[in-house]
Amino acid sequence: MIQATQLRPGMVILFNGELHTVFSMTHRTPGNLRGFVQAKMRNLRSGSMFEHRFSSEDRVERAQLEQHEMEFLYQDGDDYHFMNTETYEQMHLTKDFIGDGTNYLVPEMKVQVEFYEGKPISVDLPATVDLKVIETEPGLRTGSVSNVGKPAKLESGLTVSVPQFVNEGDVIRVNTTEGTYQERVATA
Repeated sequence: MIQATQLRPGMVILFNGELHTVFSMTHRTPGNLRGFVQAKMRNLRSGSMFEHRFSSEDRVERAQLEQHEMEFLYQDGDDYHFMNTETYEQMHLTKDFIGDGTNYLVPEMKVQVEFYEGKPISVDLPATVDLKVIETEPGLRTGSVSNVGKPAKLESGLTVSVPQFVNEGDVIRVNTTEGTYQERVATA
């Protein structure tokens, strides 16, 4: 149990018998009134966001999570198969569970999977991933000066806007949080 004032964004807590992720929190002490913590949380089961006001003296139960490094093996329909890199145990997660993260998965990629009581609750992707461009229009010769982008389809199926100088076969770095082009890593 921790005090409500010790809540931090990203922390997973048990609240009303269910797991919630703290999205943001603000500790307020208005004038001569008692202090409180205004927390914005997301229910991990339903995905709904809500705000709750904790008294500064309230105690909150922090969920004990296990984190394992898993390697993405392959996709089979809507199932994505992973292997624990320590125990070599294999498991599959659905497309609905992983969400938009499926746009960045390529075989042999390492991800962190959080477990609560033996069940997976979230998949954490790296901040950036390197993906190969498999389809894009030919670049313009003056493309390095212009800030006009063009669509490029990547090996994972994701389409992002890239600068004109990026060609098919190039490997680019993509931000997994925003789904945007960062830089060209290697040329074809």
